[in-house]
Amino acid sequence: MKVYEISEIRNLGIIGHGSSGKTSLTSSLLFSSGTVNRLGRVDQGTTITDFEEEEIARKVSISSALCHLEWKKIKLNLIDTPGYGAFIADAKAALRVVDGALVVVDAVSGVEVQTEEAWGYAEGFGLPRLFVVNKLDRENASFARTLDSITRTFGRQAVPVQIPIGAEKGFAGVVDLVANKAFLYEKDDSGRHVIQDVPSDLAGAVKEARDRLMEMVAEVDDALMEKFFDGGSLSQEDLSQGLARGVKQRRLYPVLCASALQNIGAHPLLDTLVACLPHPGERAPYKGETPRDHAPAERQGKADEPCSAFVFKTIADPYSGKISLFRVYSGVIKSDSTVHNASRDLPERFGAILILQGKESESVSEVRAGDIAAIPKLKETGTGDTLADKAHPILYPKVTFAEPSITFALQPKSRADEEKISQVLHRLAEEDPTIQFRRDAQTHELIIAGNSDLHVEVSLARMKKKFGVEAILHAPKVPYFETIKRKAEAQGRHKKQTGGHGQFGDCWIRLEPLARGAGFEFEDEVFGGAIPKNFIPSVEKGIQEARMHGFLAGYPVVDFRVVLFDGSYHTVDSSDIAFKIAGSLGFKKAMEEAGATLLEPIMNVEISAPEQYMGDIMGDLNSRRGRVQGMTSQGSQQLIKAQVPMSEMLTYASTLKSITAGRGSYHMSMSHYEEVPAHQQAKIIAAHKAAKEGTGAAAPHH
Repeated sequence: MKVYEISEIRNLGIIGHGSSGKTSLTSSLLFSSGTVNRLGRVDQGTTITDFEEEEIARKVSISSALCHLEWKKIKLNLIDTPGYGAFIADAKAALRVVDGALVVVDAVSGVEVQTEEAWGYAEGFGLPRLFVVNKLDRENASFARTLDSITRTFGRQAVPVQIPIGAEKGFAGVVDLVANKAFLYEKDDSGRHVIQDVPSDLAGAVKEARDRLMEMVAEVDDALMEKFFDGGSLSQEDLSQGLARGVKQRRLYPVLCASALQNIGAHPLLDTLVACLPHPGERAPYKGETPRDHAPAERQGKADEPCSAFVFKTIADPYSGKISLFRVYSGVIKSDSTVHNASRDLPERFGAILILQGKESESVSEVRAGDIAAIPKLKETGTGDTLADKAHPILYPKVTFAEPSITFALQPKSRADEEKISQVLHRLAEEDPTIQFRRDAQTHELIIAGNSDLHVEVSLARMKKKFGVEAILHAPKVPYFETIKRKAEAQGRHKKQTGGHGQFGDCWIRLEPLARGAGFEFEDEVFGGAIPKNFIPSVEKGIQEARMHGFLAGYPVVDFRVVLFDGSYHTVDSSDIAFKIAGSLGFKKAMEEAGATLLEPIMNVEISAPEQYMGDIMGDLNSRRGRVQGMTSQGSQQLIKAQVPMSEMLTYASTLKSITAGRGSYHMSMSHYEEVPAHQQAKIIAAHKAAKEGTGAAAPHH
């Protein structure tokens, strides 16, 4: 396969709300460029970039996929990204390594929630952007209405460079305002078209749109502005060069027209992408830091510099193992060579370098600065790592993701699943950094966390299909604690007489409350040998075991001190086990007088949603015993900070979704523990008692 120079490469992320047609548009571009010989369809499961079983079954993109085409001797690397909220974080990782973004907007729905989120990611990486209004062949599709929603949301720099010919079922092609030509398409999905003069019935609309485009392009620089004022218009060459310059400087966002399913509009879209997107060298320098002293470092994106590359995605493949996708920022990376992993300070051996076309691949001998490729079976390298020349190391910044917002307990289905599950979860988390898992030290449950219930369900489905491991999801148990409110003293006495040796242990202990978060302390104040020194650790052990089983509802007792201050022993019958039992009896007795109470985890919660939903969100937080800490504006969104008991947040994801029509998001992290209100305590204690007696009522998942 041909090796491309940096000026012959364009890297593009295709982004937008779920179901706006990104995958279909990618198929249309691949087919229209002659890269593939059939037009792939999502509903038939035949697209190049949705190839996972779950994607085909659900008819949505779950993870980003890489493909490429050649158009007018330029290689275009395309990354088709997911648009649904549960999976959109993967789009963020993809946008880290491209040089431009194509924002796909549905001509019926207009700008939607995730259109704005994906735009925000592209903005964060400083990417040039273009819009495509897709699905113009649909009933109720309207270019004018969609354009209005784009300019209202993203500003007047979003300017049409095409207008559609015909509407809804009659959509037949586009007028290219730069070339002032009409592209008329056959209605058979073949992409066959003729280029001709602008239809007379559109002449007025085209003139008006073209004049507006010239005016916007003239604003890009003073020389163009002067020409425009002098002559009242711009030559076609000035118009096309000015447009490209405006796009690269992020001062213009061209709006184009298409129907991916009917394969209308792909050719002029490819022309525009190749003409207006910067090549990777034009976006240099690429900034990073040196690993040792974190001093600023940069690369110019040239092939003759020391090599550097960034791994932006890992695919866990059950057959070929791990496949790492990377973008080369400088130098040349060759197959069968050793490259240094600057993030981990380790050498990494490269085998064959692959150029991906969806799930298919072709090996190449080398990849140069600006290109995107993949490498299988790297031992040490993970997502977010930088690979570089050992003598000239550099670290590129990693992509940060929001914390997961929903957690479940995970129970392996069978013994065989149990043995394999943690290894498989590691591979899933490598592939999707927004999935997290951990073992809860207190409840001993395996906890999995993700962006939504759908996100976690899909991860489990992938785990089953890819690796044959099955698990069941439960609401996680809330890790309550118990504590005491006042001092108490008690005697723990264990005496058992049987034939031969008996058992005897006797201790006096005092419980004292400690500050929140202090844990457990044990002090020995026994004087005069009332209890021999060798039995004192046994008393502590008995108390430790008893406190872990709780007093009120089976939760560990924390934030208290035990003082052992007296006791007695028997020279023959006393033993470690007798004093251990005495310690636990003394603890239970003292707890009866110590004002035992339950503590619950309180979470820091941040909720982001449009202004109009604030009243409903506040009301709902109050009903969940939440305390609002403050509210700030973030662009078109409001950010609420609150503290809410964890037990009240277990079902929050679906509530927020229904309050905000899917436009709100939240994440939470642990803050502190607080006493549970009395009426809630009574419920938790009753449920624990019922579960213990086996009356069928389960312990609460509050």
